[in-house]
Amino acid sequence: MPLSELIAPGEVWLVGAGPGDPDLLTRKAEKLITAADVVFYDALVGPGVLDLIPEGVERVSVGKRSGRHSKDQQTIDQMLVAASLADKRVVRLKGGDPAMFARASEEMAALRAVGATVRICPGITAASAVAASAGLSLSLRGVARRVQFITAHSRRGQALDLDWKALADPACTLAVYMGREAAPELSRALIAAGLPGMTPALIACDASLPQEQRLRTRLDLLPLVAEAFADDRPTLILIGEAVTQADMQSSVAAVASNSAICQI
Repeated sequence: MPLSELIAPGEVWLVGAGPGDPDLLTRKAEKLITAADVVFYDALVGPGVLDLIPEGVERVSVGKRSGRHSKDQQTIDQMLVAASLADKRVVRLKGGDPAMFARASEEMAALRAVGATVRICPGITAASAVAASAGLSLSLRGVARRVQFITAHSRRGQALDLDWKALADPACTLAVYMGREAAPELSRALIAAGLPGMTPALIACDASLPQEQRLRTRLDLLPLVAEAFADDRPTLILIGEAVTQADMQSSVAAVASNSAICQI
């Protein structure tokens, strides 16, 4: 199929850009990027992925980072609608997978309201990338029979509205997206709900990128580690016994001086 036929004029594709490494894009995602007239992209889309956008294709940054929103969601929705109504071939690049904490439903609703065709191309989500680079399985027979995915992002100053009792399951792996600032509340609430403070945890920054760093710790020390280790980088936290599978050889050396406190 010619690339020009992958996206019809006025059609919008929400494309998963994965965790950052361009080699983790699906083949379809790369083809869609190449076929677009305009690409709207998030702040968390890796630079190597953006390098795949051909010359002559319009690039529009609609990046949002905690505390530094360059575009609000309504504005992004309106920009996508305008591009679709102008009969452009539109790719909306989203970090990770569009169906995982990516505000895809709002954008699809806005586009469908004006009769636009909108489709999704899935991508690798950050939790899968961290598990792969750390050498562990999110599920583990007899140890972690299920996996829960949550986002710890909330409006500034508001407590997380989560079912802590359900999340504090010792037979589960908990993947926490955007969890750096919420680490103290996560630790406190999960322990109060019954999860032992010694529960293993893994904090990872810049998953899949050359500068990726990971550190094993435990739930009661999570606030200390997050503050000292994560800085302002994209951060994912894994909590649960399955984390003990992590390859210790890949633990970050940059914080070796804190290893006696932070590693288990």
